[in-house]
Amino acid sequence: MSIGSLFLIAISAIFINNFVLSRFLGLCPFMGVSKKLDSAFGMGGAVIFVMTIASAVTWVIQNYVLNPDALLVKADLRYLQTIAFIVVIASLVQFIEMFLHKSLPHLYKALGIFLPLITTNCAILGVTILNIDEGYNFLETVINGFSAGLGFLLALVMMAGIREKLELADVPEYLKGVPITFITASLMSLAFMGFSGMLA
Repeated sequence: MSIGSLFLIAISAIFINNFVLSRFLGLCPFMGVSKKLDSAFGMGGAVIFVMTIASAVTWVIQNYVLNPDALLVKADLRYLQTIAFIVVIASLVQFIEMFLHKSLPHLYKALGIFLPLITTNCAILGVTILNIDEGYNFLETVINGFSAGLGFLLALVMMAGIREKLELADVPEYLKGVPITFITASLMSLAFMGFSGMLA
């Protein structure tokens, strides 16, 4: 493991295998919270925190409890992976929700229903499972989780910026709202496909 390999993992998670625009995971908060830049930054920050911590905690659980050669439990508990990972993610989201409710009530109100939906954000569960499937060590797992969160934030902020501009644009009546949002997301996804093959 070198700095170069960690850099490649980060670049891949942010641009090439972006969880929203390349893997199409986490589309619910991507579409729902990308109306305003401030709420997009808030949701992106929350997702970065949850993805990073969830990646670290789930790696420890997988390698020290669930695997058949784990140090703490000498049984094959890999069938509990999804349940265990969802419990970790839900706990982290509850922590963030309490923190935002006490410390940043305006952001808590702006995020609304989409904050608890981080629990069911398939991008977070996806990154934790992919970390295990890729065979990453602990540091690689944390870097991948953090970078995937940055990629999510990048996609969310770009979409929010475009949607704010679209409100001032002369969009045909039949394309206003959801249709132009889906078209914009599709074009962003096509643009991110240009990064594929960058790392061979």
